[in-house]
Amino acid sequence: MRRDVIHSLLVANRGEIACRIFRTCRDLGITTVAVYSDADAGALHVREADLAVRLPGAAPADTYLRGDLVVAAALAAGADAVHPGYGFLSENAAFAAAVQDAGLTWVGPPVKAIELMASKTRAKELMGGAGVPLLAPVDPATAGEDDLPLLLKAASGGGGRGMRIVRELGSLPGELLAAAAEAASAFGDGEVFAEPYVERGRHVEVQVMADAYDTVWALGTRDCSLQRRHQKVIEEAPAPGLDEGLRARLHDAAVAAARAVGYRGAGTVEFLVSAEGRPYFLEMNTRLQVEHPVTEAVFGVDLVALQLRVAEGDPLDPVVPAASGHAVEARLYAEDPARDWQPQTGALLTLEVPDAPGLRLDTGYTGGDTIGVHYDPMLAKVIAHAPTRTEAVRLLAGALERARIHGPVTNRELLVRSLRHPDFAAARLDTGFYDRHLADLTAPGAGDPATAALAAALAEAVRATASPGPAPTPTRFGAWRNLPSQPQVKRFRSEPDGTEHEIAYRTPRTGTPEPYDAPGVRVLAAAPDRVTLELDGVTRHFDLARDLDRLHVDTAGASYTFTALPRFTDRATQTDPGSLLAPMPGTVVRLAEGLVPGAPVEAGQPLIWLEAMKMEHRILAPASGTLTALHAAPGHQVEVGALLAVVQEDPDATPVTASAPAPASVPAPASVPEENA
Repeated sequence: MRRDVIHSLLVANRGEIACRIFRTCRDLGITTVAVYSDADAGALHVREADLAVRLPGAAPADTYLRGDLVVAAALAAGADAVHPGYGFLSENAAFAAAVQDAGLTWVGPPVKAIELMASKTRAKELMGGAGVPLLAPVDPATAGEDDLPLLLKAASGGGGRGMRIVRELGSLPGELLAAAAEAASAFGDGEVFAEPYVERGRHVEVQVMADAYDTVWALGTRDCSLQRRHQKVIEEAPAPGLDEGLRARLHDAAVAAARAVGYRGAGTVEFLVSAEGRPYFLEMNTRLQVEHPVTEAVFGVDLVALQLRVAEGDPLDPVVPAASGHAVEARLYAEDPARDWQPQTGALLTLEVPDAPGLRLDTGYTGGDTIGVHYDPMLAKVIAHAPTRTEAVRLLAGALERARIHGPVTNRELLVRSLRHPDFAAARLDTGFYDRHLADLTAPGAGDPATAALAAALAEAVRATASPGPAPTPTRFGAWRNLPSQPQVKRFRSEPDGTEHEIAYRTPRTGTPEPYDAPGVRVLAAAPDRVTLELDGVTRHFDLARDLDRLHVDTAGASYTFTALPRFTDRATQTDPGSLLAPMPGTVVRLAEGLVPGAPVEAGQPLIWLEAMKMEHRILAPASGTLTALHAAPGHQVEVGALLAVVQEDPDATPVTASAPAPASVPAPASVPEENA
């Protein structure tokens, strides 16, 4: 076989996966080339690459999904190979063919293998012929009560789009139409199929690596059952609680699947395992997976290096590497799990994860970067490897808990609580984990935000005292004055729950501020960036960071974000009742039919659709009444908090939440393949 030595590699992707591939390239002496959209001009993957080529525009459809532009970029930069990463064009057979037609080395599977696995229906037919266990398909036209519940799935694509669970026969026709419409919008293919829905099934997958000489490795199992919106949140290797017979059956099925399509390179064969321990083929991902680091940790391999070696024509060792220990990965997202997983945007002030043996951080961001609205909200992946599952889980939870993450709301606390949940600890895993436990996992914790707010107030008092310049003139309000010897008051609002804290303190002649009327609390030290308090005999440290009017407080076992509030409310900042505000930056994509000032609206009626971070968000009428103002129009770019409309409420109406994301299975009109499936 001809050997194609790779000297310069373009990664047709962005963010974390581009940075991760560049890391291996540097280790191998390969020149790295990035592509970037205008929105990513200052992104970490661009900063880390040796060369970078601009793809004009911001939307994925204009940039990272333009295979012709990516190939042209590779040629312009003198690259001799292309790695697709995951998402975007990674499973696009036409793109793989275009790369090869341009004389470049494709770091991925054969075009034919991508084509065969692109359609879930065709892939299932092929796998059935190879002896891979399958769920029996159900013809929706003849489905009966005994076939329920059913799962409707798009034949192309993934990420939960075009997916519906049907529990009542009468709803099947409507759900079929809706699923087909979603699939056509997201993937350009409206084909939908039905199969039995497995209650409380586990998502278990097998990593395969194959060369051109008929060697196929099955690199163990991974459990990816903890998912939200059909996307994975926590993954681990090996999948716990599987008997050796089931493991062997999964390995054999994965190898058979790879051989059935003449596979080469890294791929993943995904299975659904029923509560009774029966495996069923789901699909084959013809690319590197987001969760590949847990397999790397357990088997001591670099899957990207192996991909490059196979692409260059080298054979794999006929002996599969030995496994050791257990690894767990958590995906850190800029999102608010308590608010229907709503993506978050804005400046990321700090992202620091402890560095310790067994810990790994794969990230596409650093402190000072901005999280925009155009792409997936995953910030980083944190991976822990240890001799046992218990040790790996404990190491990962502790690292996440001690991490300093300042900026938009993240799912960090959810991850920590998930890892420490009794069901997770006991490996009672299935894809319904968050359906059952989300309310508890996002409930207010046992922390002490009031004391954290006290620490913030003391730090701010020290900062004000230490500020250069003349002492401020006491501010007069009516018949009294702010004097340093008298109790002072600072007000903070907790983010994101909105709880307000009013802290009273005084600054004695010693110059160190102390809490006013707070028995059991003693200030041991106070500085603008750290406060040490003795609370009922226990010493606790509070580290502080400031970002404009926001204060981030980190202490053992908890982190808090506060917004400093003025002592007196500014009436100019108040909004009228019934005001509908943009929950995040985005683009107005459409309005409800006939929506004009003076139009009647019903409680819960979708009025405005925003598109942001590859999701469509509906702005709902808070109650029945009349639309008195409309400030949104299709195509408008809006910032978070922008006034979109005002509804004058009917006094007899029942209020509802004014803003809510669309269900996970509803794609944005211009939706694209998930970056992080």
